[in-house]
Amino acid sequence: MKFNYDVIVIGGGHAGCEAACASANMGAKTCLVTMDMNKIAQMSCNPAIGGIAKGQIVREIDALGGQMGLVTDATSIQFRMLNVGKGPAMWSPRAQCDRGKFIWQWRKMLDETENLDIWQDQADELIVETIVSNKVEAVGIRTIWGAELYAKCIIVTAGTFLNGLMHIGRKMVSGGRIAEPAVANFTESITKHGITSARMKTGTPVRIDKRSVNFDEMEIQPGEQKPYQFSYMNKGGALKQLPCWTVNTNPEVHKVLNSGLADSPLYNGQIQSIGPRYCPSIETKLVTFPEREKHPLFLEPEGEDTNEMYLNGFSSSLPMDVQKNASIQRRESIPSWLCD
Repeated sequence: MKFNYDVIVIGGGHAGCEAACASANMGAKTCLVTMDMNKIAQMSCNPAIGGIAKGQIVREIDALGGQMGLVTDATSIQFRMLNVGKGPAMWSPRAQCDRGKFIWQWRKMLDETENLDIWQDQADELIVETIVSNKVEAVGIRTIWGAELYAKCIIVTAGTFLNGLMHIGRKMVSGGRIAEPAVANFTESITKHGITSARMKTGTPVRIDKRSVNFDEMEIQPGEQKPYQFSYMNKGGALKQLPCWTVNTNPEVHKVLNSGLADSPLYNGQIQSIGPRYCPSIETKLVTFPEREKHPLFLEPEGEDTNEMYLNGFSSSLPMDVQKNASIQRRESIPSWLCD
């Protein structure tokens, strides 16, 4: 089965959604290929948009006609302007979003975009043709179900899925996200034509059941009172604004976490790639700043209709029992985990 397009976008994350909308809005017949249409623009690591070194980019996307600012404003449950103690050039807008509503707002945006199709499938192989001598040109993709999609331009925004590998302690499981398979073969179908690949490490914070949190032992962190928003193209958000909460680690927590460093994939040789600059794992903080007796953590809601919360600042690949024991040391504030 063959299909012809002007542009094929592989991957339905934030970059893929923006690329697909931009292409289609320019009049190109576009196909967005994603493994799960119900997880469009999934906010896996943290349901937040913007922040230090990132919020400015969202506004640049908005100025160029992108959709992220509009979707964020429509699903924001808390907006904060970071770095306001510094000059205006250092201010960084950040919005906590309702994770579920964010997905469906993006899905609505895509469904209403002319010239755009969504194909639920997995890219398996890059299709190339020889143009002159030994030079080849990418002309399409073949999916795991045998569909062939051809286009003049192919954009790959596959995120964590290409040969993805997840780590919890010394346990390694293939996957793009928990309970979602990694994409095999597609990287090799590209690299065999001389393009190099490399790996990048990312991390995900644990999840917390808010019913087990003693909020009296935590400091409330409300959002801005001013009507900030990301996009200048709309009239602001429509959702109820929710507070976040702050708490600190303590020496007892650090002692438990340090006891598991030998089994941390970051320090036992399992992971050798680098990660994003602005979200180091808790074990990286302990190793980099051993003199500090506490590190700030932020307990953030995922939405009004769920008990799941994120413990921002506590991304970790330490063994599960070490993470669990560390939580017990802050039992008055940080409860049992909901792992994702």
